[in-house]
Amino acid sequence: MDTQLALRVNRWIESDPDPLMQQELQQLVDASNVSELEARFNGRLAFGTAGLRGVVGAGPTRMNRLVVQQTTAGLGAYLKAQISDVATRGVIIGYDGRHDSKQFAHDAAGVLTALGVKVYLTADVAATPLVAFGVLHLGAAAGIVVTASHNPPQYNGYKVYWGNGAQIIPPHDSGIAACIDKAATENISLLDAQQAQAANLLVMLEAEFYQAYRSGVNQAGVLQNHTQPDLVSLAYTAMHGVGNKMALDVLKDAGFTKVHSVAEQAQPDGDFPTVNFPNPEEKGAMDMVIAEAKKHGAMLACANDPDADRFAVAVRTDSGDYQMLTGDQVGVLFGHYLLTHANENEKLTCTTIVSSSLLSKVAQSLQANCRTTLTGFKWLTNVGMSEETDDNRFLFAYEEALGYTVGSMVWDKDGLSALVAFAQLTAELASQGQTIWDRLESIYREHGFHLNAQVSIALKPTTPNIGAHLRQYPPLTIAGHKVLSTDDISISKRVFSDGSEEDIALPTSDVLIYRLDNGARVIVRPSGTEPKIKCYYEVVATMTAEDTLASAQRRAQDEMDRFISEHQAALPQ
Repeated sequence: MDTQLALRVNRWIESDPDPLMQQELQQLVDASNVSELEARFNGRLAFGTAGLRGVVGAGPTRMNRLVVQQTTAGLGAYLKAQISDVATRGVIIGYDGRHDSKQFAHDAAGVLTALGVKVYLTADVAATPLVAFGVLHLGAAAGIVVTASHNPPQYNGYKVYWGNGAQIIPPHDSGIAACIDKAATENISLLDAQQAQAANLLVMLEAEFYQAYRSGVNQAGVLQNHTQPDLVSLAYTAMHGVGNKMALDVLKDAGFTKVHSVAEQAQPDGDFPTVNFPNPEEKGAMDMVIAEAKKHGAMLACANDPDADRFAVAVRTDSGDYQMLTGDQVGVLFGHYLLTHANENEKLTCTTIVSSSLLSKVAQSLQANCRTTLTGFKWLTNVGMSEETDDNRFLFAYEEALGYTVGSMVWDKDGLSALVAFAQLTAELASQGQTIWDRLESIYREHGFHLNAQVSIALKPTTPNIGAHLRQYPPLTIAGHKVLSTDDISISKRVFSDGSEEDIALPTSDVLIYRLDNGARVIVRPSGTEPKIKCYYEVVATMTAEDTLASAQRRAQDEMDRFISEHQAALPQ
């Protein structure tokens, strides 16, 4: 081991407050495991717009108590420089049910209170949307939630909200990151919790705070459609996360009594023992809640991910089986449902560039607006806030990765209020003798069957830079269909097939979007650092009078398979 690395490792061991992490590093030193030590000390765990997320372990490129303390010291310094009254407005901190989350949250509280900043700390685990809600509810200057959402058990994370209740966006992310780098070179002080409480710098958020969120859901204007909730039965799982109690409470408040919770997955458990991967999108993750739904003949099998910011649902079919809805299908169902019940001035919906284009068509048909943003809820909610007016109030936003925000009580994705809204939609349809499948079919009949797919393509190391190639040789056709327009988000320009151009009101990003003459769309997100691209495809199949939902889907899937195959074959090899 070279001298520089040895010095850095020893300095870290001396500073680390966690004996287990000290021991982990010392064992690597004793074993002369230089490659692993180099990996641990090759930079820092990067702080970005999603905050931190990484594997728990010792060293600056892992999630651990010292990294959390340094990150919080940097965040505290940035907040004090940016917000004059941060000390009195304070910061709310919550945490999920992972093994280290409570300790990390308490460390963050200790650092901020030592800086003289008031902290509101949840007394128990809290769903991520409660922290986003709490920023505005308490008038806090910022929020922190310690969570790794639906990542595997070995992960943890640290997510930051600004004072508007939304996730941070540039330039705050880079500003905070610079302050963290500086804080990592300095000694960090922590204030003991008892001292902080005695100095009125630490307020523990007890049952009253959780009740405030619950009441907010119950009173939300967009969640007042109580059409015969007794007609709906559903199974629910918290997926070993923190959502179970609040989910059952808000459903009960809305009148849903036929709710069956998966007992084995109801309590927080950082080991996630009954799922291979605690993400409802992953194969097998919904098996237990679907089995519970079958046992009771329930209409819906619903899930929140472990921090309850995402919502997933499988719906009973005519055959008695259950079929998962895609995030796009749920998003379009929500958009249609909410817009048909909205007040006249509630017209603003938002979705992302990689989500289905169907929401924009539904919104247009209902004389409403749909704004398309870059991928990520940080963009959806910040754009929603900035664009709403008295005549164009924000109503709803979604992204295809199972994220939804219903109304404006929480300016981030909220799987709990989404659960209530979906149950209410199902109840309204049931009162009319209809199902979720009937509503989807009616939307598809009006606007076409929209099918979306995502493919990551690993290319050879010798493959030329895909983004540069596509920009140098722009395709005129894709899979036999004419390209009508190309959006190059890296320069915020849309170029039409006749050569005319227009500006795009999006932050720059390395993304290309192709719209074709058959209504299809291809989105290419190249990687500038490795031979890999991510492609998002959309095909639209017109539904004929003879079509069923199943036959339209089969036809769309056949077209999708051909589309993907021909597009990938045309990419440089």
